[in-house]
Amino acid sequence: MSGLLALLDDVAALAKLAATQLDDVAAAAAKAGTKAAGVVIDDSAVTPKYVEGLPAAREIPIVAKIARGSLFNKLVILLPAALALDTFAPWLLTPLLMLGGAYLCYEGAEKIWHTLHPSKTHAIEPETLDGAHLEQQRVAGAIKTDFVLSAEIMTIALAAIGETSWWQTAIVLALVAVGITVAVYGAVALLVKADDFGLRLCQTGRLQATRTFGRAIVKGMPTVMSTISTIGTAAMLWVGGSILVHGLEHFGFTTLGHVIHDIAARMQQLPVVGDITGWLTKATLDGIVGLVVGFALIPVVQSVINPLIAMFKGPATGTPDKP
Repeated sequence: MSGLLALLDDVAALAKLAATQLDDVAAAAAKAGTKAAGVVIDDSAVTPKYVEGLPAAREIPIVAKIARGSLFNKLVILLPAALALDTFAPWLLTPLLMLGGAYLCYEGAEKIWHTLHPSKTHAIEPETLDGAHLEQQRVAGAIKTDFVLSAEIMTIALAAIGETSWWQTAIVLALVAVGITVAVYGAVALLVKADDFGLRLCQTGRLQATRTFGRAIVKGMPTVMSTISTIGTAAMLWVGGSILVHGLEHFGFTTLGHVIHDIAARMQQLPVVGDITGWLTKATLDGIVGLVVGFALIPVVQSVINPLIAMFKGPATGTPDKP
């Protein structure tokens, strides 16, 4: 009997330990997901453009295809790669984070550059593509873009986890991957169908207030999408700049980080709104760093990196030569 009681006591202790570890995993997943928020906002802002010009009935299926591709990117390719990195080459984490941060800075700065020079932003899609091929091309392009953003999300999440066992790291990364994918593409699905919902209310609403609300949704969606895009660009610059500043501190270049911290600390001493102004100051200064780095990278990408990529890809074969 005493042996049975001892066994039950051991089982209870193991259950309590497992519950504690699960709580730790959930907390780590929430922390890691929060760290990746800046990339998530931009992902939500970018994805709706891939359904523009396609039939409304295909919008949700296209978003679903992109979401499945995003999950494949995160769970099948990036999660094992992150675990291997964490196990065999943890010293590479900071350089990879900084590389991803530089990419975010470039993307954010390029969007601002395109806003200032709109005549240079129009990409012409082949007119010979039918609907099915155009959809396939859009989905493939979206999944490729998602891979880069997902890689940055998983790297940020890995850096935020801290010291844990490999299986806890795997669970946290899987939770972050699934949670962020559901949040991003759920939001995208709502955004791309919002105007259809508003139009239906305009046409079928029984009350004048309902029809007015529907018209407000239809008229307001362009502003909503523009606002989300602006927030996403700012978030990319903030996250990218912050990653670069922290990376420099990791390698011993602490001056920039100390200056930003000191200015933010002074703003944090303001009464009542100190916490908010302190955070906003730090985010703004990190964003300015990101913007400067991003603008510096634009000529490098255009003059060096893009030609190298084009050289390795070889000549395009999709458009036949004119006689």
